Amino acid sequence: MHCIVSRFILKLLVASFLVAFAQLSSAYALEPVGVSRDDTAIDLKPAADIYYGQGRSFQVTTVPGADGIVRRIEVEAKSAQASGDWAVFALANNTDEQLDRLVVASHFRLVDSGILSPDLGSQRIASITPSQGFALERQASTDADVFLVTLDPGSVVTFVAELTSSRLPELRLWEPNAYKDTVNAFTLYRGIVLGIAGLLAVFLTILFVVKGSAMFPAAAALAWAVLAYICIDFDFWQKLVPLQPGQETIWRAGTEVALAFTLAVFLFAYLNLNRWHRALSISLLIWLAMLAGLGALAVFEPIVASGIARLSLAATAGIGLALIAGFSFQGFDRAVMLVPTWCLIILWLAASWMTVTGQIDNDIIQPALGGGLVLIVLLIGFTVMQHAFAGGTFAQGLLSDMERRSLALAGAGDAVFDWDVSRDRIFTGAEDDVLSGMPIAAMNGPARDWLPILHPDDRDRFKLTFDTILEHRRGRIDQEFRVCDEDGHYHWMSLRARPVLGSDGEVVRCVGTLKDVTGRKKAEERLLHDALHDQLTGLPNRELFNDRMEAIGILAASRPDVRPTLFVIDIDRFKQVNDDFGLAVGDTILLTVGRRLKRIINPQDSLARLGSDQFGLILISKTEVAAVAEFAEELREAIKAPISLAGREIVLTGSIGLSGWAEGAMAEDVLKEAELAMYQAKRFGGDRIEPFRPAYKTIGSGRLQLESDLRRAFERSELSLAFQPIVHLDNEKVAGFEALLRWEHPKRGAISPAEFVPIAESTGLIVPLGQFALEEAAKRLSDLHRATSAEKLFMSVNISSRQLIRQDLIADVKAALERYKLPPATLKLELTESMVMDNPERSAQLLSRLKDLGVGLSLDDFGTGYSSLAYLMRFPFDTLKVDQSFLRNDNRPQRPIILHSIVTMAHDLGLKVVAEGAESETDIVQLRQLNCEYAQSFAFSPPLSFEMAKRLLVDRSASLKRAS
Repeated sequence: MHCIVSRFILKLLVASFLVAFAQLSSAYALEPVGVSRDDTAIDLKPAADIYYGQGRSFQVTTVPGADGIVRRIEVEAKSAQASGDWAVFALANNTDEQLDRLVVASHFRLVDSGILSPDLGSQRIASITPSQGFALERQASTDADVFLVTLDPGSVVTFVAELTSSRLPELRLWEPNAYKDTVNAFTLYRGIVLGIAGLLAVFLTILFVVKGSAMFPAAAALAWAVLAYICIDFDFWQKLVPLQPGQETIWRAGTEVALAFTLAVFLFAYLNLNRWHRALSISLLIWLAMLAGLGALAVFEPIVASGIARLSLAATAGIGLALIAGFSFQGFDRAVMLVPTWCLIILWLAASWMTVTGQIDNDIIQPALGGGLVLIVLLIGFTVMQHAFAGGTFAQGLLSDMERRSLALAGAGDAVFDWDVSRDRIFTGAEDDVLSGMPIAAMNGPARDWLPILHPDDRDRFKLTFDTILEHRRGRIDQEFRVCDEDGHYHWMSLRARPVLGSDGEVVRCVGTLKDVTGRKKAEERLLHDALHDQLTGLPNRELFNDRMEAIGILAASRPDVRPTLFVIDIDRFKQVNDDFGLAVGDTILLTVGRRLKRIINPQDSLARLGSDQFGLILISKTEVAAVAEFAEELREAIKAPISLAGREIVLTGSIGLSGWAEGAMAEDVLKEAELAMYQAKRFGGDRIEPFRPAYKTIGSGRLQLESDLRRAFERSELSLAFQPIVHLDNEKVAGFEALLRWEHPKRGAISPAEFVPIAESTGLIVPLGQFALEEAAKRLSDLHRATSAEKLFMSVNISSRQLIRQDLIADVKAALERYKLPPATLKLELTESMVMDNPERSAQLLSRLKDLGVGLSLDDFGTGYSSLAYLMRFPFDTLKVDQSFLRNDNRPQRPIILHSIVTMAHDLGLKVVAEGAESETDIVQLRQLNCEYAQSFAFSPPLSFEMAKRLLVDRSASLKRAS
């Protein structure tokens, strides 16, 4: 038993030692703040230790004194409602004379006070007890806790402060005279600001009494709210009405709520939002009601009320900025005049936010923000004064019915229009049926009730006209707008009125006449329509069509997604119809054709009659090549449909020319191109669709002869293929061939593909040419495989755009592979960038299906077309052919850099590279250094006939066998 007691006593001694050591360590961690005679103000808060929840009795170890002795003191709370929170700091007099200093803890400090749960101020320190001597003497002050402390020469004193608040925003040690000078300086500034704020509030109140507009009481209320706020903030209110402890937070929260409330009221009243914006008015009234309730909440929960009020101020500033910006763009003068004031409010709120969040921390910012509020009110006063002292001196008063009709006659109208601005009531009426069918109930009432019955296109103009009259207090209304009657039909009304000013210069009435001018407007519209439309078909005429082309051309130049196509349609042999059946039948046929064409176009497209039997069409709704081709075929079929007339069926055909809208093209040039294409369709016999080709501008008899010869070239076996080798760069062995189309004319000899391919494309012969090249290339590749046993040898064949949009291309490729027993990978189809980009979506689908067959896909002439890397990743190409322009030795330093970039990019995308146009050994060496796989140029071999290509492969094969 004795052993157990001994152990218990030992543990208790150890624990006591550890506690004493911990307290001693914490005490020694407290560094004394040195005080000298030259120090005017020292911030003690960083050097003070705060202890929370320690109870009414607090023990602390002092800082070692001048003699080096550490003491332990116990302090009892002197406040009846002690919080249990304590602050400890130490001061050291480093001089050889006695020093008097003031310990100051401000009741309220805006800096770092917070937003949602702000610190609204309170008493901070109940008492301060030194480690030696008597408790510090409290000095008289209404806005801070001030204690006088006397430090003996060379003394080191520890002070224990009993806190009455859990927050201690500021704790400073002041030299008494310096503190007095600082307080006096701020007192002078605060007095000046208070005086200006009071004068502004009184002046705006007098202005409110003199003027009856709602903006003046709203401005006066905001001025009084600002005055109340700075009275509390500048500690002026406490001097007039002594406050009990805890009441300061209620008053401060109340003034912040008043600021938020009056600022929202001023915005609502000044912009006159209740005139046109019912929904906005209701929303703002609900908001104001909530702020009014917030004022009651400030009595019970001032911190919560203040936080919501601060958020409301920011919301009011943001919403106000949006409203002012929107109304300013609409030309509302009041909004424009409020822009400088509101910018200052935004700046003030930004500075306030930085202050309450602690980003700005100095003694000047709090009184400066108070002065900024007064400056805002001063600017608001100048703004509303412009309305107070403008206008004339007409008498205000109610007008009799006879006087009202007299003013209406002066406005020269039928129905009376009278708007009582002060009561916001409109009166309309007439003795006869001038306004019969009109919604009189909606027309007699507040001005905003007119908005629902006005045509949507006329509402903004209607509001702007009335707002302008009220703002400028002069002018005359002469406006036409559409009003919906009780049956839902719109009537054109003409309003002619003038403002009547009161003695204060404000518009008190707007009186005039209202007249139904629907008949006149319809007559004007008919005249305008007849001037711009064909009287037979009702379609736009050439003049209106040209105007629409100009507008669409401007739109196409600014928007890449707008790619219009222009059609010119001519009825074949229509003169014969007129000769056989007469002009009346011809007009009936034209009317029928016009209606058929109009039925197949979309609303965004435009159809016009350009001449006797000629129509123009601007197609916007379809931009894809396949869709445009399908639409053109639909046009042709619509014209060919039989027309039943007097027991007969008349079948017509049409020649259709079309032209795309190139970038920067003029509307008249596009129309000429479409007309050239249409005339070309007529040359080919009519009943056909002809796209424009540049060659049409220089077309002649020689071209027609060449076209005729090309049609017979198939029958006469004048077409053949030449084969240019594609070699491996690492060993210069032949890896494959590119099949090139050749035409040997019986009279003209060899004709360049650059000459006959455009003719083939314009006449549709390119499709059979492409089929011939594909079939012949597959056949020759099969022969080469059997002759050399080189089954990896491939053949590249060029594909035209016409082939690419045909569904038969996949079937043709599949048939060629099966017929000649070729491995799919040995057949490569070459397509150019421009061809793929003509219809990227269609191309992506078709190329994916070709890739599924296993054939190779090569992108030819890379770098000369669109070079869209995004689409390059979408298309399943396996080979990239670099255009020969990048290999020409023109000594430009950019050439090798671009070539290197292209090859590197292709390899990163998993593509093999074929370089065209290598001219010298230097080019070949450079390509090898870039790890380019293949090359194709005259440096290795020119295009060969089939027999020469076969002999080349056989000879090389034999050489390899002999070498092995």
